Amino acid sequence: MALRSKNSSLSRRSLLRTFSAGAVLGGIAGCGVPPAYVPPSERAAADLSATDKRLTWANWPLYIDTDDGDATRRPTLEGFEKRTGISVEYVEEINDNDEFFGKISPALMNHQRTGRDLIVISDWMCARFVRLGWVQEMDRARQPNVTKYLDPLLRSPAFDPGRKFTVPWQSGITGIAYNRRRLGREIHSVSELWANDLKGRVTLLSGLDEAFALLMQGNGVDITRWTADDFHTVCDQVEEQVAKGQIRRFTGNDYIKDLSSGDVLACQAYSGDVIQLQADDPDIRFVVPEEGAELWSESLMVPNLARHKANAERLIDYYYEPEVAAELAAWVNYVCPVPAAQDVLASAKDEETAALSEDPLIFPDRAMREHLAIARDITSEERVEFGKRWNAVAGL
Repeated sequence: MALRSKNSSLSRRSLLRTFSAGAVLGGIAGCGVPPAYVPPSERAAADLSATDKRLTWANWPLYIDTDDGDATRRPTLEGFEKRTGISVEYVEEINDNDEFFGKISPALMNHQRTGRDLIVISDWMCARFVRLGWVQEMDRARQPNVTKYLDPLLRSPAFDPGRKFTVPWQSGITGIAYNRRRLGREIHSVSELWANDLKGRVTLLSGLDEAFALLMQGNGVDITRWTADDFHTVCDQVEEQVAKGQIRRFTGNDYIKDLSSGDVLACQAYSGDVIQLQADDPDIRFVVPEEGAELWSESLMVPNLARHKANAERLIDYYYEPEVAAELAAWVNYVCPVPAAQDVLASAKDEETAALSEDPLIFPDRAMREHLAIARDITSEERVEFGKRWNAVAGL
């Protein structure tokens, strides 16, 4: 299987619109009202996989490998279709977690099929689906590669212990990006964002789910079990920095533009974006602060009443073969959830591709891994209160 590196000037996340607190249908998603919950006995439909060799897969734009000469062709996906005889309708329809939630929630809450056998959404949104009972438990007997190769760091998030309902598609790190040349020094900790030489030249992420964990880690909080007091302490601190003029603004993915132009010298950032930025400006650095950084994923799930569950599970397992995972990682440049893919990339004949195996933002090294953690999600009881507080802080 040929491995090629593609550093697109536009990363997948740079297309997204970040919503601050899950406003779309937030009452249903956040509160988990009883009529919306689906018990396990009502989640499965008759599986047609054995006789109907197809499935429908909803994913984000720019989140799969494409052919150099024809962007409509997807080599790894074509490889799966050729090997299995299963036809995949691949739909790039997810541009925002909340927007997609609003699109398919009416069917799920009314016990109807969504028309999709596989979806990919951020883990904090996956937590809502799991709590509401809107996704099916996967059959790991059909997924030996997932069982063997899934990164131990990703195996048991608080919202889905043991990953029964979710499997990471790609992962990333929320840390700090900065321009070393323009700033004239290194950044090592979250507290350095509040230094005098960065006044008015710092941005934070506007989304509640995207922003809070790293800021808590700066206070030494274990984000796998943070408390309401930890959250409000962070809000107090950020309010103080806003009042001082330290924070230029709160952003979605447009922090990329601010950092590239020099309007901002340091910011909360996603690791995958920084790989793309570094291709154009090697002075841009990404740091996992000494206090730690958040490891997140966007994960695959099989929604209720999917008619091709076994086919979907087989596709997921295919992408956990190290050779396939390596080819995908070489294109999307996010943290690969299959550490065994690193050796595959290292053996590539193409030097640029082989070099990716040494990039800690794709395969975090041992020292970095020791500082990464998956935050517990915001519960349904917390979401409304915390969303109001954060929106007020961020001026949203």
